[in-house]
Amino acid sequence: MKPAAVDSRILALAAQVTESSDRDVPVLLLKLKEILNSTSLGSKESQKVKQDLYYYNLVQYCMLVLKQDYSRLPGGWATAAQLSEILSQCCVGLEVKEDPEEFYNKLLPSAVDNLLFLGRRLQARFIRAIKDEEKSEFLRCFRTVTDAICWLFGGHIQLTECVLQSNHFLQLLITDDVETATAMMSMLQNILRANSSVLLHVDEKILHSVLDELVYKLSSTTNPVTGNAATKVLLSVAESHPQLVELLSTRYKGLRTLLSKQWAGKGFDRNLNQLSDLLYSESCRKGEMQRLHQAACLIQAVWRGFLTRKRLKTLPIAVTALQRSFRAKRKQELQHLKRLKEDETLRQQLQLQRQRAMRLFHERQLTLLEIVHAGQVDRYIQEMEGKAALTIQRHWRGYRTRRKVHQQRQSLKQHKAAVTIQRAASQMAEEMSKELHRQAQEKLAQYLLRSSLDRRAEQRREALLAQVNTDMELLMSAPSLMEATEKDLDVFMSRSVPVACKARQSHNTMLKYTRWPWWKKLGDEFMDDDMIPDDVLNTEFGTLFIGGSKSS
Repeated sequence: MKPAAVDSRILALAAQVTESSDRDVPVLLLKLKEILNSTSLGSKESQKVKQDLYYYNLVQYCMLVLKQDYSRLPGGWATAAQLSEILSQCCVGLEVKEDPEEFYNKLLPSAVDNLLFLGRRLQARFIRAIKDEEKSEFLRCFRTVTDAICWLFGGHIQLTECVLQSNHFLQLLITDDVETATAMMSMLQNILRANSSVLLHVDEKILHSVLDELVYKLSSTTNPVTGNAATKVLLSVAESHPQLVELLSTRYKGLRTLLSKQWAGKGFDRNLNQLSDLLYSESCRKGEMQRLHQAACLIQAVWRGFLTRKRLKTLPIAVTALQRSFRAKRKQELQHLKRLKEDETLRQQLQLQRQRAMRLFHERQLTLLEIVHAGQVDRYIQEMEGKAALTIQRHWRGYRTRRKVHQQRQSLKQHKAAVTIQRAASQMAEEMSKELHRQAQEKLAQYLLRSSLDRRAEQRREALLAQVNTDMELLMSAPSLMEATEKDLDVFMSRSVPVACKARQSHNTMLKYTRWPWWKKLGDEFMDDDMIPDDVLNTEFGTLFIGGSKSS
């Protein structure tokens, strides 16, 4: 028999969806509703149309576009609600013959998850909406999406477990809004109608979370609509399996009292009485079991008491050991408290000594300031700051020298280790000897490289020191400004205009540097010689001119 031809509308729509942008795809997919409605429900033509839609990936497009933000798309969130209806209508009654696992294990669970995610977004916008028109529109779209989900798991019962295990479902259920909460409890009741044993197959944590939310709604609100919906769901849960009745009676012991006191006479007494009777029968059975359990516990307690008294009579040493252990533990606790007290006392004493030392230091400074003449205060402070700076520099240089010596010791150890390895190489295998020889050569090369860098840094320091000493001798031997002649001035002047400008600039920089506070000048002393850039050293050499010639 010749297979039926594909509907031309499906081919045209598939081509348009493929060539259109993501913004225009949702509006194009709305044409699927007309195609689906053109065939009667459950007929062979309808089945053929759904298979063609699936094979041309139009169903997959419907599922994927549900995650878009419809606030800026044509049609808004109403388009998303219509697409949810179209998706559920396409999936229900569809029989996939080629690769059915892709459809049942991947596409359908993803469709449920996307629909629940769309429901969360609509619920959030409904709660935030202020105008009545917006709230009614979002509520209508939300109910359309929940109906689409119910229609979907009604056609595929295995999806009821996927709905309950989704994080979006629990987030939708946990809300204080009456309309959306009622819609979600109605969906939960439809799930139990479609698959009454689904709660026994979901994770225990999910089951407890759902039941906790239902009981919380009964205890935290007085709205009869919410109370009626929660009571119906709990009644469906209790009627689905006796094990769930036992869970309700055990986990929520005051539920029956809450139902009778808070919700009696609110218009749904029939469901309320049925749920109370189920809980009462279970509570009576639990009461008998509890009485037997208490009797068994009493018998066991009497028997354990008899054995304990008998053991204490025959083993008096146990009491002595217990007392000894108690005294030792108490002694340890007292010693610990005493040690903590001593530590606290020592800390307070140290703090007091620091305060006294600081007070004595300030008093000494004030006394010295009173003794020193007012005109020499600045000079005295500069001398004290200079001494402090020298002390800090001396400690820093000592630390830097010790660190270099330690590094040299490490390099010497590595060199000795390399020599030892080389000596023992004749007794080892050829491959191991080659590897050890390579490692020793690498260590030796690193050591020689570091030694070369240290020698270059030392030569650079010596050159700078020699240049500074030469400049100091010329400056010290120079006459004063009042006695200087033009010949003396020519010694310190350059005939080159750029050199003179650079010298003036360096002079101004040094004058500014001398006016800095003493603590700002300490930063240069804490720099390693190896970290000084070469261009800075070249600048120092290049900008110093003596006797009219550039010193290099």
